[in-house]
Amino acid sequence: MSLTNVGICGASGKMGKALIRAVVNNNKFNLTGALEHEANANVGKDSGVIANIEPTNVNITSDTDKFFAECDAIIDFSFTEASVENIKAAMSHNCSYVLGTTGFNEEQVSQIKDFSKSIPIMHAANMSVGVNVALHYTELLSKSLNEDYDVEIHEMHHREKIDSPSGTALALGNAVAAGRNIDLSEKSIKSRWGIEQPRKRGDIGFSTQRGGDVIGDHIVTFAGNGERLEIAHKATNRDVFANGAVRAVLWLKDQEPGYYNMKDVLGLN
Repeated sequence: MSLTNVGICGASGKMGKALIRAVVNNNKFNLTGALEHEANANVGKDSGVIANIEPTNVNITSDTDKFFAECDAIIDFSFTEASVENIKAAMSHNCSYVLGTTGFNEEQVSQIKDFSKSIPIMHAANMSVGVNVALHYTELLSKSLNEDYDVEIHEMHHREKIDSPSGTALALGNAVAAGRNIDLSEKSIKSRWGIEQPRKRGDIGFSTQRGGDVIGDHIVTFAGNGERLEIAHKATNRDVFANGAVRAVLWLKDQEPGYYNMKDVLGLN
């Protein structure tokens, strides 16, 4: 069986390093590319050395044409604008695309869905298997408990995380909304600073913390009269996300063009 040639976008970031290790340690993959923007200080360095493993003889590059030409599959944990441009390049080389970047606006998500008519794209805010099982059961609980239970979603991440609330927190909010058959944008409360009135029935609240080196904590609370139910997930290292991305690459290579998520990968749909 031939190996799948995998390239990583955002290769020198925290997730990029975890992905390099996961791909190198998988006997079904061949690491063929590691991409960064041209101003990145790690361009030209060996990707294995950057990831604190043995040299891979694959240097980090900013040459997008060469990078995509050598890949069958892409894993991208970079930045929103870069990801959109990367997918355009991947389309030219018929690469499958595992997308873990968060923080896209509605217009960018619409673009990505259009791109998926040409290549298979698996897009998930969080690729941890545990988080995606939590998303599944959050939707089921929301459907069963209705608006008699107030929902609050709390997340905490390391001090360097840019987007807020996290993509995973928003995905959990969308799972609650799906269970209630409502639009999250009409019910989400992302800050209560300065609000001096009781909580409205049906609101979905978010709270955010940033500090230290926290990989990712998420708690969904269903608060009723006399009882609370909580679904919690805490990541203690980035390998859980990298392992989920690897699993997604293996699943996606056999799929037709389309816009997929981790529920598809895990058979939860």
